[in-house]
Amino acid sequence: MKLAEIVSTSEAIGKTRSRKAKTELMAACMRHLRPQEVPLAVAYLSGRVPQGTIGVGWASLRNLPPPAAEPTLELLEVDAALERIRGAAGKGSQAARRGELSALFGAATEPEQAFLSRLMMGELRQGALEGSVVEGVAAAAGVPAARVRRALMLEGDLGNVAAVALAEGAAGLERFALTVLRPVSPMLAQTASDARDALARIHPADVEWKLDGVRLQVHVSDGRVRAFARTLADVTDRVPEVVEAMSALPLEAAILDGEAIALRDDGRPHPFQVTGSRFASRVDLERLRATTPLSPFFFDVLHLDGDDLIDRPASERLEILDARLPGSLRVPRIVAEDAETAERFLDDALGHGHEGVMVKALDAPYEAGRRGAGWLKVKRAHTLDLVVLAAEWGHGRRQGWLSNLHLGARDPNGGFVMLGKTFKGMTDEMLGWQTERLLELETAREGIVVHVRPELVVEVAFDGLQASPRYPAGMALRFARIKGYRHDKRPADADTIDTVRAIFEGSSPG
Repeated sequence: MKLAEIVSTSEAIGKTRSRKAKTELMAACMRHLRPQEVPLAVAYLSGRVPQGTIGVGWASLRNLPPPAAEPTLELLEVDAALERIRGAAGKGSQAARRGELSALFGAATEPEQAFLSRLMMGELRQGALEGSVVEGVAAAAGVPAARVRRALMLEGDLGNVAAVALAEGAAGLERFALTVLRPVSPMLAQTASDARDALARIHPADVEWKLDGVRLQVHVSDGRVRAFARTLADVTDRVPEVVEAMSALPLEAAILDGEAIALRDDGRPHPFQVTGSRFASRVDLERLRATTPLSPFFFDVLHLDGDDLIDRPASERLEILDARLPGSLRVPRIVAEDAETAERFLDDALGHGHEGVMVKALDAPYEAGRRGAGWLKVKRAHTLDLVVLAAEWGHGRRQGWLSNLHLGARDPNGGFVMLGKTFKGMTDEMLGWQTERLLELETAREGIVVHVRPELVVEVAFDGLQASPRYPAGMALRFARIKGYRHDKRPADADTIDTVRAIFEGSSPG
């Protein structure tokens, strides 16, 4: 398939707000794909480059060659060029990358050049996010969308799932199963305003401490231990103490869901930025392990010794977890029959320095990859996971650092909605790191503002929301401060503008 067909489909998707129309447009395009083109088309329509970061910044795209008169680029040809660009390294790599970019863009028509530029900069906003692409794959393959979603939940790669669905239909999707040592998308939680709200929606409930750590999925198989981040990236080499702890357990095969957190000597948690920084580190791990060890705590089990448990009720999974893991490796929890009991347990969690509680339905399966109604998070202080859209050069003591961050919530229809700015809560170490990283992600400058690709997620604490005509959503954060960068989260994991609006409407008078 030619790139031009993906471009025209993307443009047509961007011109309609109808979910059904978007699905039909994607399905019509996908039906004409060759098997090896499917993962590429799925990635491009989702607004991402399969290679991830390829080392191309906005400056590289300023002086493009004139566009081609006719569309000739094939998808596989584009992919090969992007792979060569990503792989350029060592002496002469910048020149090689420029040469590849020039050749690629010189063969592209004007619409194709615009599409490729936005794709590489992470700014493709045609409204076809992964969720809607799933619908398109299902329609093209003639299978229920629920079957595609479940296969994606178990496989974690929509390109692979789409290729099988289009080639083999529903029968092929049955091959996707829970596999030890292959990560599965984590179950996510919705938000409750307080313990009373949570217990009104889930009753009775499992209530557990909500640790302010990083999500960690640990797989054990015949003595091998692998650890995966929320993004499904293999982070085994970053958490040697977790590997050691799990290796000591009498487990033949297991998949466990939990958190890793840095604790002080008294057992209270360090601020999240300490945990986040340690988790992101890849060097000098023996020293960091001694000074800032990570402790694992698990709250769910998905597989144990040959049995898949994700479809069993949470009450059964928790019984199994209690029987096989020592208390030192489990998140503290109780069963609450009423809001008062849950509220006292929330006070206990806060008293130990944690950020709140999770309230979970005892009869719920593990809905991997879904933000299901069976899990609710309750926190006293408001926090949101937002995406950095731009930053401003600091002044005074922060001269030379990118300091004031422009923060945005994810729009489910595509793009991000700015909610405010903040320079509070940042250490000097964070300022230095973010300046270097944001300059790598730079897409444009406007005075003191450096616009960046929306790739970094930060956890933001704030006192509330207020009406504001300055921002497109009509809302702004009050007294926002940065708790830390969420290296374990992708922009697709950020909180949505719908979540923000629900908080605003719940806190607004009248």
